[in-house]
Amino acid sequence: MSPQVLIAGAGPTGLTLAIDLARRGIAVRIVDRAEKFFDGSRGDGIQPRTLEVFDDLGVLDAVLAAGIPQPLMKVFLGGEFVMERRMTTPKEPTPDVPHPNPWVLGQSDTEAILRERLAEFGVKVESATELADFTADEDGVTATLRHGDTSETVRADYLVGADGGRSTVRKALGIAFEGTTDESIRMLLGDMRADALDHEYGYWFANPEDPMEGIAMSPLPGGRKFQFAAPISADSDADLAVLQEYLERRSGRTDVTLSDLSWSTVWRPNIRLAERFRAGRVFLAGDAAHVHPPTGGQGLNTGVQDGYNLGWKLEAALRNPGAESEPLLDSYQTERRAIAAQVLGLSSALLDKTVKGDPNAMDREGTQQLDLSYRQLYAAEAGEGLHSGDRAPDAPLADAAGQAVSLFDMFRGPHATLLVFGPLRAEEPGEIESASFGRPAKVVRVVRPGVVAGAHDLIDADGHAYRAYGAGDGTRVLIRPDGYVGALLR
Repeated sequence: MSPQVLIAGAGPTGLTLAIDLARRGIAVRIVDRAEKFFDGSRGDGIQPRTLEVFDDLGVLDAVLAAGIPQPLMKVFLGGEFVMERRMTTPKEPTPDVPHPNPWVLGQSDTEAILRERLAEFGVKVESATELADFTADEDGVTATLRHGDTSETVRADYLVGADGGRSTVRKALGIAFEGTTDESIRMLLGDMRADALDHEYGYWFANPEDPMEGIAMSPLPGGRKFQFAAPISADSDADLAVLQEYLERRSGRTDVTLSDLSWSTVWRPNIRLAERFRAGRVFLAGDAAHVHPPTGGQGLNTGVQDGYNLGWKLEAALRNPGAESEPLLDSYQTERRAIAAQVLGLSSALLDKTVKGDPNAMDREGTQQLDLSYRQLYAAEAGEGLHSGDRAPDAPLADAAGQAVSLFDMFRGPHATLLVFGPLRAEEPGEIESASFGRPAKVVRVVRPGVVAGAHDLIDADGHAYRAYGAGDGTRVLIRPDGYVGALLR
């Protein structure tokens, strides 16, 4: 059977999109030119908003089990211990934010979990399969896939390029990749063991005269490896001997022997944003649409949320084809390009602080992506409180039998959700049809304590849901399939 959606690139972005489409019953193929799956930490910081996405996609428990919290970092200057610090202050969960803290998991481990989840829907990544060429018309896309010496022609309704910063799809479309590559800055990155160091902590080694020109050693979960990161002034090899020399020079220690190097690279600041994220039946997502410096841990997370934004919109267009679906598909570019530009600004500002030696350069407060919103696109004069385009908050509730549930439990799945606060009106059954979401929206009634609750009603015992949504009896809130407020009527 021909795929309805063909995805080029099986990193976190492509995998997220493939899972979301597969659980919606959309026929999807996902191909990747690499013969072997990536093995390295690279994008190892998972932000709280991405944890919420992973909850909906059914991989959160596996991600939490495999990863670790952000570690406490020990700072050494001239070989002497001077302080401990964290990139972000740990926060307690709240009723509206159940996962407030970043999580650490190597990118290759995250991808493996996503691949396993995708396989549960009967879809496997086709590795060593290159998108060689494609043409698009008003009705779909014809692509040529190359497997070694053989080629295959595939017809799909839509093509999504999630194929990285050097995207074949973006280049074939002739879409400008606006931004800069700073050749004056380089960073040496790698994953290796350093058994003389306590793996429970991260480390910063630097000279007292230049404390920001140091080496970060961050523990990776699932073994004894650390991620090594150090600025360098010129091109360099990235082998174990080079990393060892940098460590000894910056730390003043010779008792820490690096070993078992599994991944390394020399990174240059390549900060770019695609001029467009859509060209007819073809879309760009993740690094194919925007590339970030590693400062702030935003790249992987922004790409995951690209896929999460696009999946339900593609389903809606496929189930309700025609001109009426075009504005919804266009909204992918409008929404995600604005977010990518905002996040690139944040990452670039943190990189600038790092280069200038700002003592606050390691602070990562405000990078959790929970406050990213589309409201500026939909509310010209938005004031206080919740608005269309904002992230929909969680809240603890109880069902009619007294069992604890949450709003996120109600949102989980491929549907949109209509929150009804107070009495359910006769015209609002358990589901409502919504062509713009491609499937019926689930109706969830939230009532105050003391109200006679129906079998499917949820009781807001402590008032958290009413407060989070600024609701009164009669308030209606439509939650999009990606967990953002689609419409709010108070």
